[in-house]
Amino acid sequence: MNATVQVGELAVQRLAIHSGPTAVVPEISFTLAPGRPLTLLGESGSGKSLVAHAIMGSLPSGLAATGSILFDGADLLAEPAERRRRRWGRQIALLPQEPWLALDPTMRIAPQVAEVHHYVHGRDWRKSRQRARADLAEVGLARAAASYPFQMSGGMCQRAAIAITHAAKGSLLIADEPTKGLDAQLCTGVIAGLKAERDAGRLLLTITHDVSVARALGGMIGIMLDGRMVDYGPAERVLSAPGDPYSRALLAADPAGWPQWRPPARDGVVLRGRGLAKSFGDRRLFHGIDIELPAGQVLGITGPSGCGKTTLGNVLLGLVPPDSGAVQRQPGIARQRFQKLWQDPPAAFAPRQRIRQGLADLARLHGRSWAAVQALLDRLRLHDRLLDRHPAQISGGELQRFALLRALLLEPVFLFADEATSRLDPVSQKEVIDLLKDIVVETGMAVLMVTHDRALADRIAAKVVEFEGPRPG
Repeated sequence: MNATVQVGELAVQRLAIHSGPTAVVPEISFTLAPGRPLTLLGESGSGKSLVAHAIMGSLPSGLAATGSILFDGADLLAEPAERRRRRWGRQIALLPQEPWLALDPTMRIAPQVAEVHHYVHGRDWRKSRQRARADLAEVGLARAAASYPFQMSGGMCQRAAIAITHAAKGSLLIADEPTKGLDAQLCTGVIAGLKAERDAGRLLLTITHDVSVARALGGMIGIMLDGRMVDYGPAERVLSAPGDPYSRALLAADPAGWPQWRPPARDGVVLRGRGLAKSFGDRRLFHGIDIELPAGQVLGITGPSGCGKTTLGNVLLGLVPPDSGAVQRQPGIARQRFQKLWQDPPAAFAPRQRIRQGLADLARLHGRSWAAVQALLDRLRLHDRLLDRHPAQISGGELQRFALLRALLLEPVFLFADEATSRLDPVSQKEVIDLLKDIVVETGMAVLMVTHDRALADRIAAKVVEFEGPRPG
């Protein structure tokens, strides 16, 4: 790569990321320029997010970066940590992959946005609060301004993180999976926002497994696999004539092209709800819902973010009581065989416990062998080397697959899959869905699949229920 860096550009030159003697990202180079964004595509664990954290200076403990990252007249890798942190929010803004971890659980959303205007831009508190309300309204969260993060859906938390990042107005924006877990309408809005950042002259690095995002943003595309950049070039060329076999597989794995799946019929209903209703304050999520989950079938639930999809699944599991109605579960089955795959896996893992210890404890508690764990590791393409890491040290997609492993280890008769593949690239998504389909056929497990991807639901669900947005009670 040419070592000359133009004013306003960011040049990543021979960047390598190591874990001890092992090169997690062997060596990559690219340049960001105003009006020419870069989108990194690739499977979970390919190193996309590590590249972003290397630029930020926030690599997880145990990882180190070499090479150079030239920005604003300096080599970021050579700067002291304190100086790099001073750039955060002012020059470099990160929209993180896990909004659950990026938001303060003890603060309402509006004050978190207002803090950016006050501390980064020096506005007084009155003006900062006004700006915060406007930022939240732009992402459709005007009514959630007084909510805490735990009171909002995963998609709503993602939009709140977008509002905070937008408020920072740094010259470099790194968007890590910005559309993950969002419905189609909100995805369109987020993409429009990223285009506006691009058109305003900000440097834009987007990390995603959603090919439609890369197509919409244009500019340059890099496709990563096992830490290597296997394809790199203008978006039009990469999308129309990918040069690597993995690139071709990635672009061909869109659920819209999958064949329809219909498993063999089985007798019995695992779980049913009658007359279910639930409201939160003056927001009525659903009312008079009748639903049943036959053995060996998948029921799909789609709808906009915050419409009550997750709440319905929690009601069916007994995690949240309905305001009215009743849930009947197949008698004689232990409660642990009714499982949930959480939308935000970091919230479901002990942050200070290594993955191996958590799985070993679960297997011992429920009388499962380590051989059963190993078999699922193999089926989910999870490397043994990940077992000795903490949840924060592995990618969101890998953590989601560990969450699925944990649920399947208990041999569930019912699985509530809440955005089960939202963190996975298309190739990994197809592999996980194929595994779920195999287990449904093998065991008769019933699946309630909540998803924003209508094409995915249409291909694998026997029936799809479309939820509307919440209404005033």
